[in-house]
Amino acid sequence: MAEMTHWERMRAALKGDEVDRVPICLWRHWPLEDHNPRTLAEAMVRWQKEYDCDLVKHAPAGSYPVEDWGGETLYIPERDLGLGVRTFVRRAITGADQWPNLERLDVTRGHLGEQLAAVRLVAQELNNSVPILQTIFNPLNIAQKLAGVAAYEHMRHEPAAFKQGLEILAETTARFAIQSIKAGAHGLLLVVPCDGQTFSEAEYREFGEPFDRMILDAVRPESEITVIFASGKQILCDLIATYPADAIKWPDRAAGPSLREVQARFSGLTMGGIDERRTLFNGPPAAIQAEIREAIAQTNGRRHVVSVGDAPFISTPAEHFYAARQAVEKRKEDEQ
Repeated sequence: MAEMTHWERMRAALKGDEVDRVPICLWRHWPLEDHNPRTLAEAMVRWQKEYDCDLVKHAPAGSYPVEDWGGETLYIPERDLGLGVRTFVRRAITGADQWPNLERLDVTRGHLGEQLAAVRLVAQELNNSVPILQTIFNPLNIAQKLAGVAAYEHMRHEPAAFKQGLEILAETTARFAIQSIKAGAHGLLLVVPCDGQTFSEAEYREFGEPFDRMILDAVRPESEITVIFASGKQILCDLIATYPADAIKWPDRAAGPSLREVQARFSGLTMGGIDERRTLFNGPPAAIQAEIREAIAQTNGRRHVVSVGDAPFISTPAEHFYAARQAVEKRKEDEQ
């Protein structure tokens, strides 16, 4: 088979067609660069040129959705656990009565506007050579960032006020997602905390799913690739498999279920196969490549993108990322 471009490979994988090699998506956080649109964009472009992935997961700071609502964060390395994430030093929501009064933000201004600027710079530099996904956090995730653990107390004890807040968050997030695509992203990766250890399925169906679908329905006509990033230790897989999305990404190695199990329940792409905090971090390269080969075997090389399950440690050796990238090339060579 002739060598495919990134777009050809992803489009074939999305349809379940044969690919010249299995696509790959590697990423990490950028805590020293993500405070500024230009430095974040430069880091993202540098990463893509280094590893030549088939899908670019744009990686802004995880705190970006709440800054314009008054949340304050700092990057404090000793509190970071090595993942490159920021520490909240001020929560924007301290009482349940604040949820209905959240501002309906102008997403083209302020911190959100800076995130659009970063995506625009990445898109200009990569010049449509590869699909770019903007990272979007769902309303429950944003609510937790706004209020901390108190968000879930409000959910259970002041549900009416909390739902009013979720609706504002969903509407604002949908507008931001659409503006991200207008800025040059080709789709979105929606982070959803659909964790059975945090929520019962009934709770997630009441407080998660309707607001997730508000975003997905709004952006669907504009998005070329929509990925659900299911986070947590006990994924509510059967629920998420019904979402109108092209792919599901989750920590399959750390939490399960397996790639094979999800492919049996979901008609789209699976993304995963790499244990980012054990195998990818510790190596050796041969172990990383063996793990990727096993993931490809689970999926028969169809409807799958090799990826990390969650954010890798930012101190992961570059040679380990190279080993992961080379693994899909070796697969192609083995089949020739």
